[in-house]
Amino acid sequence: MPATYLPIKAPGLLAAQAQPWVRQALGQALLLLLGVFVAALGLKGFLLPNGFIDGGVTGIALIISQLTGISLSALILLINIPFIGLGYTQFGYKFAGRTLLTILALAGALLVVSLPPLTHDKLLIAVFGGFCLGAGVGLAMRGGGVLDGTEILAVYLSRLLPASVGDIVLLINVVIFGVAAWLLSVETALYSVLTYLAAAKTVDFILVGIEEYTGVTILSFHSAEIRDAIVNKLHRGTTVYECTQGFGSHGPQHLKMEAVFTIITRLEVVGLTDEIRRIDPQAFVFTQSISDIKGGLIKKRALH
Repeated sequence: MPATYLPIKAPGLLAAQAQPWVRQALGQALLLLLGVFVAALGLKGFLLPNGFIDGGVTGIALIISQLTGISLSALILLINIPFIGLGYTQFGYKFAGRTLLTILALAGALLVVSLPPLTHDKLLIAVFGGFCLGAGVGLAMRGGGVLDGTEILAVYLSRLLPASVGDIVLLINVVIFGVAAWLLSVETALYSVLTYLAAAKTVDFILVGIEEYTGVTILSFHSAEIRDAIVNKLHRGTTVYECTQGFGSHGPQHLKMEAVFTIITRLEVVGLTDEIRRIDPQAFVFTQSISDIKGGLIKKRALH
């Protein structure tokens, strides 16, 4: 029987290949934990001691907590569970897992962390409370998760309705602030609107643009595998451009290659980059902000 020789990779090479994944996982975990800490600071140090609310699931939980006395931590977790399930069906188990752990961490932080009120000035409470919440949400999104499930719902509904993600989020929050004005007070609702605006602008800043869609261009000699992953795993459409490499790591190049272009929602960016790094760590990837699109597979793909 002839001998069979199997290629064996050196331990140093395996370790070198594993390091980018380890750094990426640690970086995402750090962003998620930092997002939880900053959001908890905004809630415990500004909003909760003064009876203010925010938009989204956090705002709903704050209203119910103020009216019933139920623990805010329990409400945030319970109300977000259906949205986490929706995130699993739309964005995959990794996104749902990161979101679940992030929301669990936020609920735990609100339960155990105790902070004195940082100010009693209502305008400062609204502005800086919103700033901290927005920073927490933005950092969590940069880490591949979310702290509030209403955005997952908005992305889902945008595929069924002739409305953008931003329109749906705005409509949800208008309803929440209207309920707050009715059940709590008009003044509380108006200050809470300022909180929401401050939070939204802060998320804009941290994400460097909160556009609904992101265009991603990938230049790689493994373009066929990357295209297959985008279509079959992420269920997104692609456009392929034939091009010639002009300059590479070894100087001027004239090698034929393909550029793969796709449009995804910003919640899917981390999942796409994970797939690209798995297939070709040397791929050249750049993104661009897209304010809106019509047709294609973003809104029209089959829902599972």
